[in-house]
Amino acid sequence: MLQGLQKRWKVNGRQALIILCVFAVTGTATAYLSKVITGWVGFDDTTFWLWKFLLRVGMLLFGYQLLLLFTAFVFGQFSFFWQYEKKILKRLGLMNNIKEGVADEKKFHSGKIKMALFASGTGTNAQKIIEYFRNSELALPALIVCNKKGAGVLQVAAIENIPTLLIEKKQFSEGDAYLPDLQKEGIEYIVLAGFLWKVPQTLIEAYPKRIINIHPALLPKYGGQGMYGQKVHEAVLQNKEDASGITIHYVDEQYDNGAIIFQTKCNVEKEDTAQTLAARIHQLEHHWYPQVIESELKKVKTL
Repeated sequence: MLQGLQKRWKVNGRQALIILCVFAVTGTATAYLSKVITGWVGFDDTTFWLWKFLLRVGMLLFGYQLLLLFTAFVFGQFSFFWQYEKKILKRLGLMNNIKEGVADEKKFHSGKIKMALFASGTGTNAQKIIEYFRNSELALPALIVCNKKGAGVLQVAAIENIPTLLIEKKQFSEGDAYLPDLQKEGIEYIVLAGFLWKVPQTLIEAYPKRIINIHPALLPKYGGQGMYGQKVHEAVLQNKEDASGITIHYVDEQYDNGAIIFQTKCNVEKEDTAQTLAARIHQLEHHWYPQVIESELKKVKTL
């Protein structure tokens, strides 16, 4: 049973047990408060049944939901249960006109937009983004998220004095996706800068149209799982393409599949190797990615 719940909720075993505890505590608290409130308003055996029924319905529809969120907060599971509550509210027609997402639940503050840069490797793109926004009044690279111990991007973070978050596969893909950590840091926008893991649904729902990625090819060609870095350039050369380039796109549930924001090309020369083509692609990435990020952030700032 527990394994089934883990799969359904997309969480690990420990988190599944905590979630069950939240439901149990909330149910007990709701039953107790119902008795207290019934006595406080003076209901007894002689009270018309309809009034008792309406009180119980009110407790289930509103009291229980509020208690559930409060209990979830106490147990450190607010983000999971807020997603759960939003689905219920939408089914009841109470949330149809409310935008979803961490960044949508509150207006952007008047200061800089806090970005998290996700990277798995050396961090050259992250470095260029940090340099581009160093004196910006628009945005601030506030967190480096990395999935690989010893990755070069962690050294970049140390030199630039930017906080880091080292993530683990299971919690990222099957657990809370480190959403509470991002919320704690006030992250409002996510930029993938050479990040190789698939972004889980939890983050996509929390940051709609606020997660972007750069791919070293002209999508939809040469994209998908396993197509990254040198593998992309080798495939381009093997197929004797006369042009390659970069694609900047929104992130959705599939690898390299989100709506395209920007593309630009470069020639593929006859004498090119994967290394020389990669160097040319890197120049495009370093030049264009920070500019496109800035353009997208300006759109977000006006919302």
